[in-house]
Amino acid sequence: MDSPLDKIPQHVLVLNSAPSPSLSDRAAATTALYVLNGAIAREDQDSPRVLLDKILQHLRIINSDQYCNTETQTKDSPRPRDLLDKILQHVLILDSAPPPSLSSRAAATTTFDVRNGPRRDGTLSTLVPSFYFVCVMFSFYCHVAELADILNCHAVPVIMRLLFYLRDENSGQGFSDTFKYDVQRGCALVLTLLSFQPKYQRLIVDAGALPHLVDLLRVHKAGVMSQALLGILKTTAGAITYLAYENSNIKTLVRNEGGIPPLVELLEFNDSKVQVAAAGALRILAFRNYDNANQIVDCNALPTLVLMLAPDDPTIHYEAVGLIRNLVHSLPNIKEALLEAGALQPVIWLLSSSCLKSQREATLLLGQFVELGRATKVQIAERGAVRPLVDMLTSSDEQLSGMSAFALGRLAQDPDNQADITYNGGIEPLLNLLGSKSYFVQHNAAFTLYGLAVNEDNVADIIKAGGLQKLLDGHFNTIPTKKCVAITLKKLEDKMHGQVLKHLMNLMRFADKGVQRLVAIALAHLCSPNDRKTIFIVNNGLELLLDLLESANLKHKSDASTALYKLATKATRVYCVFHAPPSFKLYSGEQYVNNPNVSDVTFLVEGKRFYAHRGSLKASSDVFRAMFDQCYMESDAQDIEIPNIKWDVFELMMRFIYTGTIDVNLDIAEDLLSLADQYLLDNLKSLCEHAISQDISVDNVSLMYEMSEAFNATSLRNVCILFFLEQFDKLSVKPWYSRLVCRIAPGIRKFFSDLFEKYDSADS
Repeated sequence: MDSPLDKIPQHVLVLNSAPSPSLSDRAAATTALYVLNGAIAREDQDSPRVLLDKILQHLRIINSDQYCNTETQTKDSPRPRDLLDKILQHVLILDSAPPPSLSSRAAATTTFDVRNGPRRDGTLSTLVPSFYFVCVMFSFYCHVAELADILNCHAVPVIMRLLFYLRDENSGQGFSDTFKYDVQRGCALVLTLLSFQPKYQRLIVDAGALPHLVDLLRVHKAGVMSQALLGILKTTAGAITYLAYENSNIKTLVRNEGGIPPLVELLEFNDSKVQVAAAGALRILAFRNYDNANQIVDCNALPTLVLMLAPDDPTIHYEAVGLIRNLVHSLPNIKEALLEAGALQPVIWLLSSSCLKSQREATLLLGQFVELGRATKVQIAERGAVRPLVDMLTSSDEQLSGMSAFALGRLAQDPDNQADITYNGGIEPLLNLLGSKSYFVQHNAAFTLYGLAVNEDNVADIIKAGGLQKLLDGHFNTIPTKKCVAITLKKLEDKMHGQVLKHLMNLMRFADKGVQRLVAIALAHLCSPNDRKTIFIVNNGLELLLDLLESANLKHKSDASTALYKLATKATRVYCVFHAPPSFKLYSGEQYVNNPNVSDVTFLVEGKRFYAHRGSLKASSDVFRAMFDQCYMESDAQDIEIPNIKWDVFELMMRFIYTGTIDVNLDIAEDLLSLADQYLLDNLKSLCEHAISQDISVDNVSLMYEMSEAFNATSLRNVCILFFLEQFDKLSVKPWYSRLVCRIAPGIRKFFSDLFEKYDSADS
């Protein structure tokens, strides 16, 4: 019988011949070489690599578009459909009913020849090439939908036949253990590839794969250690991993088949790749499965897992910490057992690992450990967890930064840890995470800041970092986050007294300009009404805000406008903008309006006469009192001419003097305001100001403010100031905005000065 090595030259010659051989010749030669690779590897250390490169090269050619192009095909080249038919012949023969032994299956075994079809004989050596052919075709054609579906449907029974034969002691006689291990590993590999698709997971299990796979996990106990055996263990653990992935029923079946104990034993295997594969399988089996997690713990896996956290190999500690986290998720009561086994410090060390995945898992695991209580929170911080967690807040990996915020949020529930987080620079990156678009990241950052705000020692640090503006300006994605932010703001407001307030006012006086402004803005939002005059008048906080308002920086202007508006609206809730002056005048009544029968003086306006009474006029206005009581020429005159005033405006003023009420039309409101100011009729001025202010807009606020200044219309001026502060976004784009700021700043200063004086007077 020719040895495998004797067959190599003829197949290589076929692959290297010129002109190019047909597709069938290439496929036959390539498959034969693929099968012979195991034998070659045992006799020549250099040949397998060279041969594998040659196989891959020709398989890529076979898989190229040229074989689908009719122009490049010869009459001997099979069409894709023909090749598909040949493949089916092989898999259908292998898929027949399994006989009890190989000897009774002579008619159902096959070797490969694409041109001549299946050839039958009675040896295992003829079954294996067809298996490898199916593996090759599966690997290289699984992306072709039609071929993939056919292969997938038939590959599982083929694999089961092979595993059955190799499990039978009589079937494998005459073949080395390494050769059988290669075939078994190939079977496990194909099952792994199939398991990537959930629709095939159940098909594989129903075909009876689990008992075979569990047996393969124990194969190292009976054989001599070799690379082939290591390959079986790794690939089999991987097959179980993907079979059970997100499939709770299969997870349970693996446990029922006895798969967990051998996987736990492999955690202590002397090969790191086997350890990783076993930990990965157990990690999947433990996730959200109480019984599986419990059996893993009962098999005494925890001490080994803790030891696996320490190695420098990131693949080992990643799978170990991931498995531990899934165990904790399924069995919360094992946290204390893990701490007793010494898991805490290695987990904290993993926070500084170069492996991003290990960092994530360790961070989440710490977040679960803190639930054990205050003592554990303190212990975690004391062992150095806070610094790396704070560093992870600035990670470019958003998932990692969110996880670190989650862990810090739980640690921040302890007062000692709150100071530690602040000391290690945690406030600023947490505030930056409020701008994340991720709900998970944003909410955890907000929750941690809430924990820090509870401690009054952190309030000044939050404000110095611009925390108030970020809490106020943030766009928060969910109601829970919005509530958390609202509670944090309320906590900050509640702290604005005593030592905290003194500290902030000291910063507002002596810190650098940027901090002074941040403090002034924060106090405008948070301070008590009783402290406003002290903060903003006595300690110059108002001037800081006005400086910001005139800044060239648009954001500074916006922050100052918002702060001043907040400060103003809090005060005007108590004091109405249109606060009419007190009046004790008794009005004469409608019957006295322009009545010649009771008149003792007549006014000439635009050629018309208005009959009035000196007594009523003197009682209503100091101007009229001076006119009639002092040595003016009008004091004794019967007819007094009023120039430069419209009749309907004058008539409306006189009607107000006699009745105390009129309807002010917007068309004449400005002229009436001017006349009321001229004759010092404050109640009428207030009425006119109110009517005019109803028409305020972005386009006319500047002119309206000028009007208020011209006629000393305090209420109208206040309305313009509030509108100016509230509508910053719309006004700031106007070309005349900067000029308006300069003109209105003195009015803002006087507005707040008067406002706080009124509050103090009323309070005293």
